[in-house]
Amino acid sequence: MGQVWYTSDPHFGHRLVANLRGYPNSDEMDAAIVEQWRRQVRKDDTVYVLGDLAVSSPDAALDILAELPGRKHLVAGNHDRINPIHRRTYKRALLDRYMSVFDTVATFRRLRLNGVVVLLSHYPYASAGDGEGRPGNRYVQYRLPDMGTALIHGHTHDKQRAHGHMLHVGWDAWGELVPQDTVLEWLNSLGKEATA
Repeated sequence: MGQVWYTSDPHFGHRLVANLRGYPNSDEMDAAIVEQWRRQVRKDDTVYVLGDLAVSSPDAALDILAELPGRKHLVAGNHDRINPIHRRTYKRALLDRYMSVFDTVATFRRLRLNGVVVLLSHYPYASAGDGEGRPGNRYVQYRLPDMGTALIHGHTHDKQRAHGHMLHVGWDAWGELVPQDTVLEWLNSLGKEATA
C-alpha cells in the first residue's frame, strides 16, 4: 500500500492565482504543480484533492490530473463544475468526465486516521473566516458546522496551515502535497479533547 497525500486549490490555468503565487503565467504554475506532484506521488499512492481544480472549464485540469500518478479522490470545491452548488451537475456526461480521473467525487468525506475521525471539506468550518480577512459567511450554506471534529480543508488561499482543529492543505500554504504523516502529527498535537 502506498502513501496518502492531501492537497487543495491547484487552480490549473488560472492566471490571477498564478500571478499571486509569483508565476508570470498559468502555464508555468501548472508545470510547477505537475513537477512537484510527480516528485512526491507514486502510482500506488492515494491523493485527496480538496477542490478547485480550475476556475472555468474543467477539461484542461482533468486532462492534466489524468496523467499524474496516484489514485485520486475529489472533494469538490466551489469552482468545480461537479459540485452540486452549480445548476448542471446532474448531467451524466459531466459526472462521467470527472469519474474518468477520480475514483470518488464527493462534497465532503469522513475518514478515520489512527482511530480519530477526521472530516475533509473544501471549505473551513462555517464559523471560520475565509482566510482573506472576511467573515466566514461566504458559501456558509455549503460549509460543515463546527462540532469539534478535526477538519482538513482548502478554499482560503491563506498561508496559514493549522488553525485550531482545522488544517489547511491548500497549495498556497504548502507549495506541495501534504503527506499523511504530517496530518497525523497535527492530529497528535491537538490532544484527545479536540478530536473526540
